[in-house]
Amino acid sequence: MKPLLILDNHFRQRDELFRKDTYDALGELCEIHGGRDEPMPRAEVEERLPDAHFYVAARPELTADEIASASNLKATIEVSGAFRDGLDYGACFDRGIEVLSCSPGFRNSVAEMALAMMLAGGRGLIDQHEAFRTGTEQWLDDREATDFSLYQQSVGFIGYGQISRETHRLIAPFAPKVMAYDPYVSDAGPDVELTDLDTLVSTCRVVVVAAVPSEDTRGLLSAALIDKLRPAALVILISRAWCADFPALMQAAGAGRIQVATDVFPDEPLAPDDPLRTSRNVILSPHRAAAVPGGRHLIGDMILHDVAAILNKEPSRQLKRADPTIVEGLVAAQSQMNAMPNT
Repeated sequence: MKPLLILDNHFRQRDELFRKDTYDALGELCEIHGGRDEPMPRAEVEERLPDAHFYVAARPELTADEIASASNLKATIEVSGAFRDGLDYGACFDRGIEVLSCSPGFRNSVAEMALAMMLAGGRGLIDQHEAFRTGTEQWLDDREATDFSLYQQSVGFIGYGQISRETHRLIAPFAPKVMAYDPYVSDAGPDVELTDLDTLVSTCRVVVVAAVPSEDTRGLLSAALIDKLRPAALVILISRAWCADFPALMQAAGAGRIQVATDVFPDEPLAPDDPLRTSRNVILSPHRAAAVPGGRHLIGDMILHDVAAILNKEPSRQLKRADPTIVEGLVAAQSQMNAMPNT
């Protein structure tokens, strides 16, 4: 008999997560219960849970008692993109149940967006496109005060996780000089200089904010650090607005001191009359760095890999394991962000 995998993927669409061949391969490994593009009734989860080996959900919610009843459960896998409340993490750890997040599965599409923002910001593509509409475009102008080439450019990453590493891989042909700040990374490889935040922001022409939202990273790119950014620096906000002093960042851009490209905002969606819509020196993207056809299929590939690895008692994981020492802080930060208006 195949192991049972409960798939409660809503709000995600099944085809958003899985290529057909990936889903079929997962079905060869496991009996899949669910996989519907609608919420699974809680009673249905509770009924199947005692027999389940895997619980894959947009937001896995299990109490300690439910975990105790799930004698076969080997792993929970969230497919929203972050560890959230509703799951008794301690009970999972006590039982040896793996707690996995799909967040690494966004790395390709989000890194691609970061690269697009670097090129568009550095070469003034959006600004000059808009200038054409008013007849103020600058023909053959080097725009020395604002534009730059990515070749051999100084690029700094605040947070050097999977998105930053993939972005670094994409920009490698430009031979950039890369710095990174990440207190959880002790060795980023020979092509990365690990440094402190002050040095990074005062040195790099491009600063990519890709830190994981947690209690420790709230406002990490502070107003004081924003004041230390190089003139005409380009700040790319690709993780969460939580990680920067957003008003200070927009003020610096509006004053013409820096450029900003952001895919995220403190309140989403942005109000129709929000002054940010007409701000200078800002590239705006409506939280769609991962929103592209096939952009989340890497998540399904990773689920297939890790389910097979767990069943075969192999140690390798592609999804992100919950770290018992920090997961509570991640969950708390996510809860606070969810409580913010419209976020």
